[in-house]
Amino acid sequence: MLRRLFLLLLVCPGAGFAQTAIPDTPAGQALSAWLEAFNSGERATIEAYVTKFDPNNSVERIMSFRSQTGGFDLIAILNSEPAAIKFKVKEKGSSTIAIGNLRMKDGQSTIVESLGVRAIPADAEEEEIKLDGPQRERIVEAASAKLNEYYIYAETAKKMLAALNKHLKDGDYNEITEGDIFASRLTADLQSVSHDKHLRVTYSPYKLPPSHHGPTPEEQARFRKDMERLNCGFDKVEILPNNIGYVKFDMFAAPDVCGATATAAMNLVAHTDAIIFDLRENGGGDPLMVAFLATYLFNDVTHLSDIYERKGNKTTQYWTLPHVPGTRSPKTPAYVLTSKFTFSGAEDFTYNLKQLKRVTVVGETTGGGAHPVSGHRLDDHFSIGVPYARDINPMTKTNWEGTGVAPDVAVKASEALETAEKLAAAKISAAREKAK
Repeated sequence: MLRRLFLLLLVCPGAGFAQTAIPDTPAGQALSAWLEAFNSGERATIEAYVTKFDPNNSVERIMSFRSQTGGFDLIAILNSEPAAIKFKVKEKGSSTIAIGNLRMKDGQSTIVESLGVRAIPADAEEEEIKLDGPQRERIVEAASAKLNEYYIYAETAKKMLAALNKHLKDGDYNEITEGDIFASRLTADLQSVSHDKHLRVTYSPYKLPPSHHGPTPEEQARFRKDMERLNCGFDKVEILPNNIGYVKFDMFAAPDVCGATATAAMNLVAHTDAIIFDLRENGGGDPLMVAFLATYLFNDVTHLSDIYERKGNKTTQYWTLPHVPGTRSPKTPAYVLTSKFTFSGAEDFTYNLKQLKRVTVVGETTGGGAHPVSGHRLDDHFSIGVPYARDINPMTKTNWEGTGVAPDVAVKASEALETAEKLAAAKISAAREKAK
């Protein structure tokens, strides 16, 4: 979830920086189209961009982020190659500066392979580096140590270490001097062995702070402010026709910070005849918030899941809570909307409630990530997110890793809300007829 706050996935230009020219390369053309679409805020323009350049992206995700930021001013092009471009932007709604990288599938392709932007903290100092052989070796060695110590499957960790060392020995990394490119390559090589979408190496264009146990008071204050600004991920809560409650939220934020927001959302739909949870753009978050929100759908304390950690051979159980503020809806028909972007904690919520037969899942098979992640600093600029545990459902004794959560009613993500509304309306009508 914290990655969501620092890895900004969308940028756009503004009139105040119109003098910045974007190179006429495949990567530059894709960036121009993307910036124009995002800055417009118009669904049709964004849909056209996604169709032509970025079919694996989501129109809803772009529009949601656009509403949060108000757009970005393009400050500078930092580096340009035919298939890659690095740039700097400023958020229109704040003083936040970020550095972005766009990479095409190849030099002649019109399809975007990756596009990410990392926000730079106000007190951080930018520090570009050029990697050499000893630096690359140290980063691989540091990453290998963290994987060996923490990765949930010890044998898979050994296979990943062997793969990285072979790439080093074969000289596959010799020409890589850019930090972000090296991080992307390491991520791809690790995922090619583990197939674990949570596993990722990241590069920071500024010097990372020293490692410490737990967030500092300043980081806690910044996190709380960010959550308030994002409304804790709750994008829309309303009452649809036929008295159907609709709750769209895009993250499971920590309940100690966002519990009041979640309670307000659930209380608004507490007296509806059906509830739809829209998780089509939800990338996951805190398992404590998963349990907090699930509690509103049960009267009795209910076992949801277990999380097992290899290091320490430790298992933590997650149950619904004995108490939550407001009104529960234990008998109200509930639906969960999913897409291929539904991931991690959002899958946890969906999978466990599906197994308990408490919700009907409508949409697409989800992304397939069931391994909680811990972040580890590798050096001043590199870090690694290591999946250190796995989710275990108490009924199936397994999880959705690599397979995703299959819907009960399979439809395109774009059709999921309409389909769920029809299902809910039919159930409500049948219940009213029965009550006569």
